[in-house]
Amino acid sequence: MMERYPRFTLHLNHIAENAAKVAGLCAARGVTVEAVVKGVCADPRVAGAMLDGGCASLADSRVQNLAFLKKEFPTVPRTLLRIPMKSELEDAVRYASRSLVSVPESVAALDDECRAQGAEHAVLLMFDLGDRREGVVTDAEMGAFVAALKKASHVTLVGVGVNFGCFAGVLPSPSALRRLCLYRQAMEEALGYSVPLCSGGSTSTLALLESGELPAGVNHLRVGEAILLGRDVSRQRLVPWLRQDTAWLEAEVAEVRIKPSIPEGESGADAFGNLRVFADEGPRRRAIVAIGRQDVPAEALEPQTPGIKVLGASSDHTILDVTDSAEPLAWGSRVRFSVNYAAMLALMTSPYVCKDNTD
Repeated sequence: MMERYPRFTLHLNHIAENAAKVAGLCAARGVTVEAVVKGVCADPRVAGAMLDGGCASLADSRVQNLAFLKKEFPTVPRTLLRIPMKSELEDAVRYASRSLVSVPESVAALDDECRAQGAEHAVLLMFDLGDRREGVVTDAEMGAFVAALKKASHVTLVGVGVNFGCFAGVLPSPSALRRLCLYRQAMEEALGYSVPLCSGGSTSTLALLESGELPAGVNHLRVGEAILLGRDVSRQRLVPWLRQDTAWLEAEVAEVRIKPSIPEGESGADAFGNLRVFADEGPRRRAIVAIGRQDVPAEALEPQTPGIKVLGASSDHTILDVTDSAEPLAWGSRVRFSVNYAAMLALMTSPYVCKDNTD
């Protein structure tokens, strides 16, 4: 049978190797690693590779994926990464071992749902330490959580956590993480029981671990991007001790033609509302590959063939300048791209992209 394109391939052995390196570095400093699998839509083969590499648990933002993970890995702890909506608490209790919470009302509601299901549930209390996404902002807010947790009979605080880099791009700092450790201590004293986890962020926190600046009290990280791609988008770096050859996209060429480099006629916004300006470089050889913004953001694609440039994309077509391509391209040729985390997330979500795994 002829292979179908576009095709997104994940190299499982390389992902497992990255997981082992991350888990090993963390273990040497008393930190456990939770594998974040939302970037691959909880693909069980990828999740298994991350577990084989030494990750202790799995995490995803969607309860639908957690349901799948529970079936595939029933004994592995599962964390709901997105703070739960009121409308999904039934599924959160049924499929997640623990949830991240940021409002005290969710603790009481989770406790009610646990009683209804005859279940127990753990929560991590999130603190906003600068990135301005979810979490407690002031010390005074902690009192409401203490009260809610003391009333709860089926919900237990298992940790405190923080998010960095995902909204405002704020990077983790030793001082912010020391504050998180103090919040953990304060919650233990107020509740009268041990709160074992201090979850200090995600891939962007690894740099502090590498430099020896991670506070000793931080003992848990939620890592996806570094393991899956060997990258750290928040710090705009390729992690030097990890592999980047873990995933690639192949798209098929549907047209190759020499065309003027500037448009002709009166111009308005493109299909996505952008006003674009083009430089006049004279006639250029262009290729169209059959993938577009419905599947992946064009700016997240990096051609692996030297000399190829991504010019932009519409919904279903990505336009390449291949004038200086190191390899000749014709109708039916395939172009391979490296991807970043945003591209991986979109490609794995798109039903129009074939997914493939290789050892």
